[in-house]
Amino acid sequence: MPDNFHDVQFPARISLGCKGGPERKTTVVALASGKEQRNSQWAGSRRRYNAGYGVRTLDELNQVISFFEERRGRLTAFRWKDWSDYKSCLPSEDPSATDQPLGVGDGAKTAFQLVKTYGGAFNPYSRDITKPVPGTVRVALGGTEQGGGFTVDHASGLVIFAQAPGFGLNVSAGFEFDVPARFDTDQIDVTMIDHKIGEIPNIPILEVLL
Repeated sequence: MPDNFHDVQFPARISLGCKGGPERKTTVVALASGKEQRNSQWAGSRRRYNAGYGVRTLDELNQVISFFEERRGRLTAFRWKDWSDYKSCLPSEDPSATDQPLGVGDGAKTAFQLVKTYGGAFNPYSRDITKPVPGTVRVALGGTEQGGGFTVDHASGLVIFAQAPGFGLNVSAGFEFDVPARFDTDQIDVTMIDHKIGEIPNIPILEVLL
């Protein structure tokens, strides 16, 4: 695991109240005809959040400060739970082993990356999941859930089979996952309202690619 990543989750009770979501980068050029030329500058998306909305008590404020200091500000990444998108299925459902297709066996390949696919008929987007939550990953071969014969690398999101899935066999999985992220500031600006109440209006959190 990289030295600049700590395998610890930002306090989930605080991230529950955050504001944020996916971000993309697109250039839009207006042509002389009035039409537009649009180009995507990023192959994928990344998430950006403000955790300040989740701080409700002085104890939670101190939790954030402690977490920030141990990460040394922007230096070290960590796990972040995005409550709006943390499952391989709909938020109201429980993950199943057939939620997300990972690939098709060829009799030789033993490692398959966990992914989550967004969209369907037009231009689906496949997102690599690199931080699955330990104990939540369920795997199926040909639609049949497997009770063993594989391991999960929770640092990379790889599902590794002891024996390569047979040719043409569909590999799928269901899981919960965290987002690898870091603070996008080196300063925590605390506002003390009185000796019992304080707030941190802005705690920017940014997804990182590992």
